[in-house]
Amino acid sequence: MSGVQILMVSEDDGEMRLDRWLKKKFPQLNQVAVEKMCRKGELRVDGGRAKPADRIVPGQKVRVPPVPSEAPPLKVRGMEEMISEADAEMIQSCVMFRDQHLIVINKPAGLPSQGGSGLDHRTVDGLTPALMFGYKERPKLVHRLDKDTSGLLVLARTDRVARALSEAFRERTTRKIYWAAVAGVPNPKFGTIRYALMKQGGHGKHGEGEKMVCIHPAKIKDYPDAKRSTTDYAVMDLLGTRVSWAALVPVTGRTHQLRAHMAELGHPIIGDGKYGGSAQENLGDGWGAQLGGEISRKLHLHARLLAFQHPITKQHLTFRAPLPSHMEKTWKTLGWDINSVPDDPFEWAEEMAEKQKRERQRDR
Repeated sequence: MSGVQILMVSEDDGEMRLDRWLKKKFPQLNQVAVEKMCRKGELRVDGGRAKPADRIVPGQKVRVPPVPSEAPPLKVRGMEEMISEADAEMIQSCVMFRDQHLIVINKPAGLPSQGGSGLDHRTVDGLTPALMFGYKERPKLVHRLDKDTSGLLVLARTDRVARALSEAFRERTTRKIYWAAVAGVPNPKFGTIRYALMKQGGHGKHGEGEKMVCIHPAKIKDYPDAKRSTTDYAVMDLLGTRVSWAALVPVTGRTHQLRAHMAELGHPIIGDGKYGGSAQENLGDGWGAQLGGEISRKLHLHARLLAFQHPITKQHLTFRAPLPSHMEKTWKTLGWDINSVPDDPFEWAEEMAEKQKRERQRDR
């Protein structure tokens, strides 16, 4: 066990996330350990408390508490974490694409992206040693999905690629489209939600039950902690007035943004007990996150499409993740055909609007 250390952030490490910087300096640390250091106030930046996701800048001084001198015991083919063969095979089976720079996986519902209070190493981040594939360094998460949300996640295999991809997500040059089953049918069927989001404290020692609340755009100035948030939505198909298949684009990337926004609209995502009511059955015309019958009570939210420019080869990449089993069953039950809709309904809507505009001008 080392003693307390004061480290200065170098020019090469500027704009890195604090947790990634620390794990780069101390490979024996995992995400759970870093989260714990921050939660207890042991890890400090320029004398102040810090969060794992904080961005560090050159010249800052980071106080690092004593850390173990060795990594945890090895168990599976030289991996750095105690990972079972079954978990290693599971996370490797999620890989949709990999080259020497990055990895794209289809995250299963129920698997957290990163550790936190009460979570062990069985997270995407905790299982990254199984995704090293002969490389010396573990791949790094570039963005996250909620535990119960399935779909596409990107991991970088080098710090250079991690910085480039993080910048792309921050500058919104990537294209992310989610699929969801939502209560009722939003009106209009294409629209934008602009409610700001603010964290509402939960209960219990670790803040269990914490959630995001929506703030009307006109009242943002009254809530200093509210963050402007924007979601585009499009109805792809529907079943009467009871449920619809929606495509969602998080223009901003706030915690639980899609779930909170759709609930505020009156059309919560099916299976969302936190924002849509855990027991309230949907009888039509919106509201109520449970359909009953053969429809699963799991969250029906899936990161379906991800498109971005490869930071090294500059090739434009587009990935589409198959639906998880519970959503696939729901789509089949409701008679929805995934091959009957455009990849990007928002581009299609813009093209149709422009076509109609030209036709109106021609008819004048």
